[in-house]
Amino acid sequence: MTENRDEEIEIVATHQAYAGWTKLLVATVRLPDGRTFRREIEDHGEAICVLPYHPIRKTAVLVRQARLPVLYAANRQQTLEAIAGVIEDKDAETCAHREAMEEAHLKLDSLEHVFTAWTMPGLSTERMYFYLAVYSGEPRPQLRGGVDDDENTVALEIGLAELARMADVNALPDVKTLLLMQTLRLRRPDLF
Repeated sequence: MTENRDEEIEIVATHQAYAGWTKLLVATVRLPDGRTFRREIEDHGEAICVLPYHPIRKTAVLVRQARLPVLYAANRQQTLEAIAGVIEDKDAETCAHREAMEEAHLKLDSLEHVFTAWTMPGLSTERMYFYLAVYSGEPRPQLRGGVDDDENTVALEIGLAELARMADVNALPDVKTLLLMQTLRLRRPDLF
């Protein structure tokens, strides 16, 4: 597909409306016909998401945690999701290993980059690196994780067949977790 240069839009100005854990920018955009409009941009950098799985026990480690936007939008106290975090390290792979240790006290044996994608291109600058990872060792009890004051995770080891069942009945509502679980399901159906 070729780009049509006659239909390009242009950001002519931005100003920062808020800066905290994330930044909120307001951009003034010019259309090809000269009209302008304003649009908000949420900017907090790149991130990772990793789904660790144990190929022998056919389990995965996910984290349960409170998410304020979900509480606000759906009055739901907690989510169950793959390990994720904002990249603060020199690269995405280092971040994936660090986040697995921080959120789930889990050492990853191997890490496979699956894809990189924009998570909410209509609103956010976040580009996420998605990984599948193998872990080993004995069955895991529930473990509390999180190193930040506002982070309180509980790592859970769940059977992959149960995760597939949850996805099939719409009981796994986190899209990044669904993407990785379904990718693993397609690549390794023998685990489910």
